[in-house]
Amino acid sequence: MEQKKTFLTVSSSPHIRTKTDTRSIMLDVLIALVPALIASCYFFGIRSLLVVAVSAAGCVFWEWLYRKLMKKHQTIGDLSAVVTGVLLAFTLPVTIPYWVVIIGDAFAIILVKQLFGGLGKNFMNPALAARAFMLSWPVLMTTWVAPHSAVSLFGSNADAVTAATPMSILHGGVMPDASIMDMFIGNIGGTLGETSALLLLVGGIYLVMRKVISPRIPAAYILTVAVITFIFPKGDAGNLEWMLANLFGGGLMLGAIFMATDYVTSPVTATGQLIYGIGCGLITVFIRYFGSYAEGVSYAILIMNTCAWMLDKVGRPRRFGTDKKAKEAA
Repeated sequence: MEQKKTFLTVSSSPHIRTKTDTRSIMLDVLIALVPALIASCYFFGIRSLLVVAVSAAGCVFWEWLYRKLMKKHQTIGDLSAVVTGVLLAFTLPVTIPYWVVIIGDAFAIILVKQLFGGLGKNFMNPALAARAFMLSWPVLMTTWVAPHSAVSLFGSNADAVTAATPMSILHGGVMPDASIMDMFIGNIGGTLGETSALLLLVGGIYLVMRKVISPRIPAAYILTVAVITFIFPKGDAGNLEWMLANLFGGGLMLGAIFMATDYVTSPVTATGQLIYGIGCGLITVFIRYFGSYAEGVSYAILIMNTCAWMLDKVGRPRRFGTDKKAKEAA
């Protein structure tokens, strides 16, 4: 009796399949950002939503256009461009002109992401790199308004009440007028997404529960800042009060939870992630204490992005069954 032939398709490893893909991960990140977006709309008005929408749409457009011109397959369906646009908008003031947002989108998508090969190939966080570039317009990027100010949807925002951010006041060694509770819930001036530490933590807990991110990097980052600022307060502030103001008064929560944990630009080994988080915390405090710039989160993460490859080598575990002496002899 002739046996029936079975044809098998042999593919390269890995052979494990999962329902988790890039699109589902990015969708979880967007869901985790919703609470902070709602808070920004509450404190700064509906223009917050427009800035986020313009930024997200701009990133999708630039990615589509670049890959269309380069005759590459389209990747806008994986939602990574949307996440980049939302995160970039979260680092901007509500009064930022829309044309500056679109230029920042182009820088993030084309120069930082696509020119290096697209998602998975960029060596630094596109949103933070674009924010650093957009500081070429320092006045536009550092004009903050008080919560619940009259912010125009279009045109000039001359009637909006400007206000200093807690970090700019802390930079001078003085505690801000805003209470710790105001900083925790977000009732302060600042960028769209950094103000409400409470809702950013809610989003972070969601990502950890969904196993989208590991708590190693955020925990190491936040704890490093907490320990240093507690031990070395500035001015006449109490240790605990100074520490809490540094944790809740700036972009630490946004950076530690949503920026530093970027899969592409952060280490993959457990040891590397811990060192990476500690490094981010050290550089952040160093810039806040000794730099001319009041907030150090963006630059701290960008600097550590360039070290991620090295930290993976440091944290790489030894292969099972490898004899160390024999390896050294070889």
